[in-house]
Amino acid sequence: MNSDLLPIGRRVAYWRGRRKLSQQVFADRLGKSKSWVDKVERGVRSLDRVSTLQNIAAVLRIDPVVLLGQGSRPADVTERIAGVERIRAALAMYEANVERPAHHAAAPAARLMAGVGHAWTTYQHARYPQLIAMLPELLVGAQRAHAHDPVAGRTALVEVYRVTASLLVKLDEADLGWLAADRAMALASGERALVAAAAVQLGQALRATGRVRLTTSAMLAAAYRIAPPDPDAGPPPHLSLCGALLVQAALAAAGAADDRTVADLLDEAADLAARVGDGHDHHRTAFGPTAVDLARVAAAVDLGEAQGAVAWHETTTRRDGWRWLPLEHRAAHLIDAARAYLQADDPVNAGRVLVEADRTAPAEIRQRPAAREVLAQVARDPAAPATVAKLAIALGVT
Repeated sequence: MNSDLLPIGRRVAYWRGRRKLSQQVFADRLGKSKSWVDKVERGVRSLDRVSTLQNIAAVLRIDPVVLLGQGSRPADVTERIAGVERIRAALAMYEANVERPAHHAAAPAARLMAGVGHAWTTYQHARYPQLIAMLPELLVGAQRAHAHDPVAGRTALVEVYRVTASLLVKLDEADLGWLAADRAMALASGERALVAAAAVQLGQALRATGRVRLTTSAMLAAAYRIAPPDPDAGPPPHLSLCGALLVQAALAAAGAADDRTVADLLDEAADLAARVGDGHDHHRTAFGPTAVDLARVAAAVDLGEAQGAVAWHETTTRRDGWRWLPLEHRAAHLIDAARAYLQADDPVNAGRVLVEADRTAPAEIRQRPAAREVLAQVARDPAAPATVAKLAIALGVT
């Protein structure tokens, strides 16, 4: 049998059999459930995290490359996994901080900030493969510029860490994203707005690692530190940061099933959003009334309130503010909406919004493991639209 031609799940099963491991023993060694192993081997659950692939390969005593054999997954996913490893290596370039400043010429500040701006634009257009390709060099350049001039280089490096953290959370590499966000927080210390901006990505990373109670307390502390004494007189950038942090706290509270805290925090964020208005992107938050109401959808899904989530989605996406949001934000929301429709036992509309997400920002579906899992769920439903089945087949997630 040529295992190199098998889908990745069947390849795991093949090598597990070769090693004479039962599913239960294999699961125990991975620290997973037998059900998790069964879903992986049947192709129900995707394997897109570098760390998970490495753990499986270690237990099976094979090189991780063997799990990525010919035809096991689309090329873009393989490239993404390799790209994450290059970002990891760039984050580990400690010599950039200890080498003599003259050893490597630091990039001019203006060119570095232009690169940072380009990275954020690329992220907000959900061009993840391009961002994955550019981040390693940008990270090393920003780290060297900061080592050369810690004062002039600080803001650029904080922003590079922020966009890196946002991307890594998208790619389901939350622990690595937490590292980048933590570095941004430490570097920003002493500058209130910069700390608050970095805290937004810290909240994303902490939530993605499941530390929801820690996230709520950390985000509230950061929000109230940047909150203006008089909201009516507060500068919109500070209101946006405060509101974005309240949203992160609310989403974490939803993960803890604390519906009352969710409602209170989102109402507080909505009050600030009304003062900021839609169509702005202060500190790359895209914060405004529409963003808050989209957060209500994500929170409702986590709380199991499917009908409420669907109602908020259908109301909010009719507003002008919906079209003013970054493509990444819109496509990410549509994946939340698909989850809501699935909870409401409506696979037809779940499929419709997934296809819309793919049209809006293809990489949001094609590169995000969480999105691929939602797509697989919808595609397996007999009532799902044919367009969803075609998309799932094209992405190898059936």
